[in-house]
This record gives sequence, structure tokens and C-alpha cells, in this order.
Amino acid sequence: MNLICNIIWLIFGGFLAAFGYFLGGIVLCATIIGIPWGLQCFKIAGIVLAPFGKKVESDSANQGCLSVVCNIIWLFSGGLATCITHIVMGVLLCITIIGIPWGRQHFKLVELSLMPFGKKIVDA
Repeated sequence: MNLICNIIWLIFGGFLAAFGYFLGGIVLCATIIGIPWGLQCFKIAGIVLAPFGKKVESDSANQGCLSVVCNIIWLFSGGLATCITHIVMGVLLCITIIGIPWGRQHFKLVELSLMPFGKKIVDA
């Protein structure tokens, strides 16, 4: 079932969203200082390609003050905008009964797109 849902997700916008995160990661990695944020874009692009069957967890081994500072920079550099986009898309999809599974995936991406540092993606 996850495979079918992931294919539908990719057809109706998932591929385009993942491409946007991937392109942002390339642009950020082109600069030396942007590499940590670029790697987070690649992490988000990976889950956006196939969100069904995955979940986001806090990585307790990777927490620290540097992670907090990077999350704050991420938040004000576009993280808030991507978070709001995922919330709006989730609400719009949950209006219809058939769109609820895809809306739930957008709500799962809210946590990761808001503050990606210190998070890891695991199989559900």
C-alpha cells in the first residue's frame, strides 16, 4: 500500500517538491558556509520523494547548541515559509476524505521542514 501511495504522491506534486529541495541543496552546497543547510535540504528531499512508510524522530545524539543555532538560522531563512506551505497543503488535502492520507504526510513534513537539524528519518 505504501508503494501505491508513494507513486500517487510523486505524480501529483511530490517529485516537483523533492526537486525544489534538491535544487536548494545544490545551491546551498555551492557555498562553503551553506553546506550544513544544503545537506538538510537533501535529507528533506529524500523523504519528500517517498514519505509513506517513513517517520521523523529526534536524534538525541545529535543535539547541541550548534544544532539550535543552525535551526534558528534555517527557521528565518525559509524554514518558516516551507512549514507554512506544508500546513496549507495538508489542510487543503484533508478537506476531502480521499486526500487525508496525503494531507497527513504534509503534516509529517512540517516538523522536518521547520527545524531539520537534530532530526532523523526512520522506517515506520
